[in-house]
Amino acid sequence: MAYALGAASRRELVGVHPDLVRVVERAIEVTRCDFAVHDGIRTIEEQRRFVAQGFSKTMKSKHLEGRAVDLVPWIEGKPRWWWPQIYQIAAAMHQAAQELNVPIRWGVVWDRRLNDLAPGVDDPDLLADALRREGLAYNARHPGPDFPDGPHYEVIV
Repeated sequence: MAYALGAASRRELVGVHPDLVRVVERAIEVTRCDFAVHDGIRTIEEQRRFVAQGFSKTMKSKHLEGRAVDLVPWIEGKPRWWWPQIYQIAAAMHQAAQELNVPIRWGVVWDRRLNDLAPGVDDPDLLADALRREGLAYNARHPGPDFPDGPHYEVIV
C-alpha cells in the first residue's frame, strides 16, 4: 500500500535539513507502515519542557538545529508508539537513506549510521527484524543512560 505525508507532517518538516526531508519523503513511499512526522524542528522552550518531562535527555538536541525528526507509526487513525511498526519505519528509512546516499543516525543505535546497519539485508520484513537485533546489540555493548528512541532520526552533516 502506498502512503503519503499529510499536511501536519509536512508542516513539521518546515525548517528541517533538506537531505533529511528527502529521506523521509522517500521512506513514506517505500514503507510498509504508515507514519507521521511527529516532531521536526523544536524551539528552545519545547526542548526545555521535553527534558524536564524526561522525553529528552539533552539540550543539545538535533531538533533545535533542524537536523532531526521523530517518525511515529500511524495506526487506526492515531499515532502509536508500537515497536513492531517502529522497526518497519526504520527499515524504510534505512532503504531511503541508502538509495539517496544520505547518512542518517537512528535513535536506537547511536554509535553507527543507520545506513551501515544490517549489511546485505534487503527484504523489508527481514530488515525490520535485523534492525531490532541491531538495537539489542547496541544495548548490550553500550549499557548506560541512553534510552532507545525508536522514532528519532537525524541527518549526519
